[in-house]
Amino acid sequence: MKFCDLTQFYSPVSGGVRRYLEQKVAYLRARCPGDEHILIVPGERTECLGDDRARVYTIASPLVSRTSRYRALLKLHLVEEVLEREKPHLIESGDPYQVAWKAIASGRALGIPTVGFYHSHFPEATIRSVSKFFGRTATDIAQEAARRYIRALYNKFERTLVPSPALAGLLTDWGVENIAHTDLGVDVDLFTPADRDDPALRPALGLPTDRTLLLYVGRLAPEKNVKTLFAAFELLHAREPDRFHLLVVGDGTRRSELEQARAATGQVTWLPRCGGGPELAACYRAADLFVHPGILETFGLVTLEAQASGLPVVGIRGSYMDRIVFTTQAHWAPENTPEALAEAIDAATRTDLRAAGLAASQTVRERFAWPLIFDRLFAIYRTVIAEYKP
Repeated sequence: MKFCDLTQFYSPVSGGVRRYLEQKVAYLRARCPGDEHILIVPGERTECLGDDRARVYTIASPLVSRTSRYRALLKLHLVEEVLEREKPHLIESGDPYQVAWKAIASGRALGIPTVGFYHSHFPEATIRSVSKFFGRTATDIAQEAARRYIRALYNKFERTLVPSPALAGLLTDWGVENIAHTDLGVDVDLFTPADRDDPALRPALGLPTDRTLLLYVGRLAPEKNVKTLFAAFELLHAREPDRFHLLVVGDGTRRSELEQARAATGQVTWLPRCGGGPELAACYRAADLFVHPGILETFGLVTLEAQASGLPVVGIRGSYMDRIVFTTQAHWAPENTPEALAEAIDAATRTDLRAAGLAASQTVRERFAWPLIFDRLFAIYRTVIAEYKP
């Protein structure tokens, strides 16, 4: 069979969607002889690269962010040309905008079933912004508009794949009728606790060896709530200037707030680009505690990667990410404030971080290895294909 992924949530730099797609191709190559994969994404130029098992079609698209390198896929007629040429057995759409509507329309025209992966709960960020600036009435209007849009779009897919049971329940309440829960996973061969005690890890990354090392991995974006993280780190530094160091891996529009924290503390190391999987894995192994300030996460892939690497996690309670945290959340922040997050970090670092990280790693490795995740996902795909009636 031939499977197609179509998304504009794709950056050549990094990102959870990119890692999901790379791991899917690796799974097909290793475990599904004869099956093929095609990926259609925006890029700098229109071209096709790959081989007889896996091909990537990039369609020339304008940049919408010079830091994250995301692009807006606007030449939708070229998407249909690729689908007509390749004739996949199933299309998966990975974003909720114009590309999703094109996937549905082309799939119906060509007799190909389409599924949608709900990677981002985008209405929540919009509703929070409306509430902040325009009050309750506008919030109610925005929420109803979001529900209508979600229902109108996702009920046109054969399945809507959702990475959180709680979020799946919310979308069901909103009227989405075709939901299938599927987790994301982790490369347990790459993200491993091995060599956590290697004394050369931190010097190789230019990091101090005499401080408690906090790590953040992800985009520097408003929806990632990094403003709270940087403010919390400044509070920690003001209290105990010689205790903490923060390593940040990622880039984005909140870069100026990171620069402010670095200038104020002198204890922030920033890697806007990571050299690849092995370098990222080394960052996880070098750190003492992973800090995830997100409150809008639908899953939290970096949280799994950190724990697989033997690195415990602290953050803010109440997101859809809570269910994949396998260290205690007793010390987690009860509210989204710098003060609460600073207290959570301080309390967590006074516990046995190594023991907690190793225990979490074992759980993640047993439940979230990518092959286990894709076994279940491809079973859903094959059911959709078998049941589809053009």
